[in-house]
Amino acid sequence: MRFPESRLGAAPSAGEDLRPSTIAILFVALLVLAAVPLVAHPLPPLQDYANHLARAYVINAIGSDPDLARFYWIDWQIIPNLMVDLVVPVLNWFADIYVAGQIFSVLSFVAIISGALALHRALFGRWSALPLIGVPLLYNGVMLVGVMNYVFGIGLALWGLAVWTAWRERSWPWRFAASTAFVLLLFICHLFAAGVYALGLLAFELNRLWMKRSEPLAPRLVDFVATGIPFLAVAALLVTGPTWNAPGIDAFWDFWGKLEGFQLAFEVYYPEVGLALLAAAGLAGIAAAYYRALHFHPVGWAVLAVGTLVYLALPRALFAAHMADARLPIALAFMLIACLDLRLRTATVRYGFIALLVVLASVRVGEVQHVWSQVEPRTMDFFRSVHSIEQGSRVLVVSEYDDSSTNMITRADIAHAASLATIERSALVTTNFTVKGKHILQVRDRFRNMVELEDRLPPSMPFFLNGTDGPDENEEWYFWDLWPLKYEYVYILDTKRGKLCAERKHLKLVHDGVGFQLYRVVKPQMLTGTPESVHPEP
Repeated sequence: MRFPESRLGAAPSAGEDLRPSTIAILFVALLVLAAVPLVAHPLPPLQDYANHLARAYVINAIGSDPDLARFYWIDWQIIPNLMVDLVVPVLNWFADIYVAGQIFSVLSFVAIISGALALHRALFGRWSALPLIGVPLLYNGVMLVGVMNYVFGIGLALWGLAVWTAWRERSWPWRFAASTAFVLLLFICHLFAAGVYALGLLAFELNRLWMKRSEPLAPRLVDFVATGIPFLAVAALLVTGPTWNAPGIDAFWDFWGKLEGFQLAFEVYYPEVGLALLAAAGLAGIAAAYYRALHFHPVGWAVLAVGTLVYLALPRALFAAHMADARLPIALAFMLIACLDLRLRTATVRYGFIALLVVLASVRVGEVQHVWSQVEPRTMDFFRSVHSIEQGSRVLVVSEYDDSSTNMITRADIAHAASLATIERSALVTTNFTVKGKHILQVRDRFRNMVELEDRLPPSMPFFLNGTDGPDENEEWYFWDLWPLKYEYVYILDTKRGKLCAERKHLKLVHDGVGFQLYRVVKPQMLTGTPESVHPEP
């Protein structure tokens, strides 16, 4: 779609930007730089990452592993959380599961930055290096949570918006066919990613309504409403599918969560680094605007307005998923970056811009690499502890929440590290994601009373200790009740090294790590029966 020059400024000449070949070289170089932490650390400290990796591994291995087949089964359904399950197992055919995860993570980076470049190209009619300013934002607080399906979906949504923008004035069947394909693919990728695409289309079409305000209203409104037709399929899939009534967190709204979501977009580990990067980019932008070298596409104002309203209205939890609102700002950031245009009028300015890109990206990558290198010894210690577990065991995960357990800046590496026991030892792990309607990995009926089925946190130490003998007659059963009979091993997370668990009768220390401990369960003599029959189905 073309916009009047009065809204965009005069069209830039060939000498006011970098050559496409130079932009391509910068794109590759900056992404190689951004990928360094991912390549250097086979087990990146991303909170949910190991859990997603374990599920992808089971998809491939369950047919040939009797222990995994005894515990789990794959329930293929059309749910909005499948991209890792579809892509990583395929990559695992050719590469180790950990390498497959690294490749998927790098592909997510490629999709996001290339999508921003393509959207800028569709809006302004030329390639520009400006969207590469988003490379430092590839590492953000949302990614650290490990929601890899959504991260990949951001890039896919940007590509969908780029195609819609480029084809907006072409024949409608092609445009709607492409949009429908993106909507369905985004739904399978992640529900919130489909929402990002919907938000972008709404902003684009609202801006188009305004830009064509001199034309008859009725045809414009019909065209505007018709843009949403592809989303009817998503609505039908959502309402009739298993996700609609999936167990989990009830929806709620939280004001302070809005501030956190904004911080997650530019902060990673050290707030001062995030603020410094934001300040450097902001000052450069102010200088460029002062010299009339920086321009903001009209669509950008619509994205900013619609995105702000949606962000403020979004609940903290939605469709049983936490951080529903906090995921939006980082997606909006990449969309808004694509709506900026920069004129690089002299060779000095062009070299200065390249230097700025490299410095900002290097600072962010250096921050991440520094922290991940600090965390890696503990991560690998946990990995080694997994190999002390006997093949085909049942593993309970508990958290002590001892704030003095470690002074490391993040504990994300051990939050779901017990899932590595599923990969390495074909173990049943209580924290593996097996929620019906949210994940295709399911636990077989005879073991459903041994795992978390509602996506809650692991039991804390008081609940764990009280579960030794099971609840009283009128109390509710939990999956960890009578744990000495049901499990062979117990991981206690967030512990202080050398501080042993108070329960000594049924636990024997196997591995004492930094921030975690692994115990072997000593089976009680007085309990009888099978682990599967100690209490009713949940």
